[in-house]
Amino acid sequence: MASDETPPPLSEPRRGPAQPLPASEAPFDAIGLARHLLRTVRSGALATLDPDDGTPFASLVTMATDVDGTPLMLLSRLSGHTRNLLKDPRASLLFSAGGKGDPLAHPRLTVTGLVRRTEEARARERFLMRHPKAKLYADFPDFAFFALEPTAGHLNGGFAKAATLTKAELLLDLSGCEAIVAGEAGAVSHMNADHADALAAYAGDATANWRLTGIDPEGMDLLAGDRTARIPYPSPVRDMGSLRKVLVEMAASARAGAGGPAA
Repeated sequence: MASDETPPPLSEPRRGPAQPLPASEAPFDAIGLARHLLRTVRSGALATLDPDDGTPFASLVTMATDVDGTPLMLLSRLSGHTRNLLKDPRASLLFSAGGKGDPLAHPRLTVTGLVRRTEEARARERFLMRHPKAKLYADFPDFAFFALEPTAGHLNGGFAKAATLTKAELLLDLSGCEAIVAGEAGAVSHMNADHADALAAYAGDATANWRLTGIDPEGMDLLAGDRTARIPYPSPVRDMGSLRKVLVEMAASARAGAGGPAA
C-alpha cells in the first residue's frame, strides 16, 4: 500500500573547506595588500627543507625587496637554512605585519619559490639601505645575498580575507621602466641629502628622521629607525621626468594637507 506521507527532502551535499579566491576575484585589493606587505615587512620566517629527510626547517631572517618586489636576503653559509637552500632551493617566506591584539587578526603573506644566490649590485645596495646595520658583516666571507624568485603567494588579509596570487601579481612588470631602475640610486641619494623635509611630508611625520631606501614605478619606501612606510604614487611612473614631477606634486600636497607651505 502506497504511503501518503511526503518523503523527507534529500540531504544537502556536505560542503568542503573554504578555499581562498584568486586575487583577481577577491572582494578586496589582494594584490595591493600583498605588495604592501612585501615592501614594508623587514623580517620574517624563512622555511627551507632538510635535504636528508625533507623535514621543514623554519628560521628568522631579515628581508628587503628588489625594484620589482623580489624578496632579498643576506644569509650566512654557516646557517642551517643556507645549507638547506644550497642543496634544495625550494622555500617560502612569511611576511607578517603584526600589531596589537590578536596576531591572527593582522595581514600576512606567504611567498613560495626558489632561493638562489645573487651577485647583482643593486640587490646589495637595496638590502643595505633597508638594513644599514648589516653593513657591519655583509662583507664577511661566509655571507652572501640571496633572492627568492616567487612561484606563488598566499595572502591572509584578516578574518575571512584570503587570496592566492601568481608571480605576476606579486611582482611589478618593469618593461618600459628601465630609466627608473637605472636612475634609482641617484634619486635616492639626492632625496636623502637634500630633501629630508619632503620625505617627512610624504611619511606624514616630521618627528622622525625618515630616509628613502628605494624607489620603483609604483611608489617609494621610507625608513625611520625600525619603522617603515610605503608611499604609493597617485599613478605609476615610467621615466625620471615623470618621477620628479610626481614627487614635487606629492610634497606640495602633503605640506598643504598638514597646514604647511606648499613648495
